[in-house]
Amino acid sequence: MDWHEGDAWLAGGTWLYSTEQPDLRRLIDLTALRWESLVTTDEGLEMSATCTIRDLYVFPWPEGWTAGSLFRESCEAFLSSFKVWNAATVGGNICMSLPAGPMITLTVALEAQYELWASDGSVRFVDALDFVTGDHRNVLAPGEILRRITVPEHALRKRTVRRRFTLTRLGRSTVFLVGTQRPEARDLLLTITAGTTRPVRIAFDSLPDARTLRQSIDALPADVWFADPNGTPDHRRHLTRHFAEEIRRELTAGDLA
Repeated sequence: MDWHEGDAWLAGGTWLYSTEQPDLRRLIDLTALRWESLVTTDEGLEMSATCTIRDLYVFPWPEGWTAGSLFRESCEAFLSSFKVWNAATVGGNICMSLPAGPMITLTVALEAQYELWASDGSVRFVDALDFVTGDHRNVLAPGEILRRITVPEHALRKRTVRRRFTLTRLGRSTVFLVGTQRPEARDLLLTITAGTTRPVRIAFDSLPDARTLRQSIDALPADVWFADPNGTPDHRRHLTRHFAEEIRRELTAGDLA
């Protein structure tokens, strides 16, 4: 289809309809395409961009997919009511590309891949980690759309440990960290979001000691830390160090059990 300035894709519309959009001229409704929300395959899980948060929350996870609980907790991390869950979509949250987007946290932590469709019919694939480039910024070209998110089966079988901090019980995330570990292994994949302008992932082949973990966090560029009314960069860095250590200790305790 021809893409023009002022066009916008419409899925749930919970953000588009929540504020004035003076530059928009045309909305293109994706829900009419009726993409299947969630599909399990031998390779893992496929989520359509139009999958609602409610559908994701109530999905019955196959036995053995130990990371299933992370999906529910990521849904609960939304700054929204249960009514919004019925309209808000996974793809919409990702494409908003806000630091506190919980669907970004979820898919980056589980090593997902995004399928992007361009208006000329071409298709490309992007790792979830590389999609968001900054606060409200991502790699989408004009007219390009997120079609599908694929979570690999091996990531769904990982052990997950998460920590999240908010100023209020139902508030926006100040930091949201997820540590994952392969079954019968001692590795650590640490995903840091909300406190940073883009997702950060730090990988260790084996569980690090406290000093090594802290040094890895301190080595992150100063400009990656986010500032807004929910926290200063220094505050977010401090919380990240604290919760990362809690994740490390929990995984270590599980390894020794």
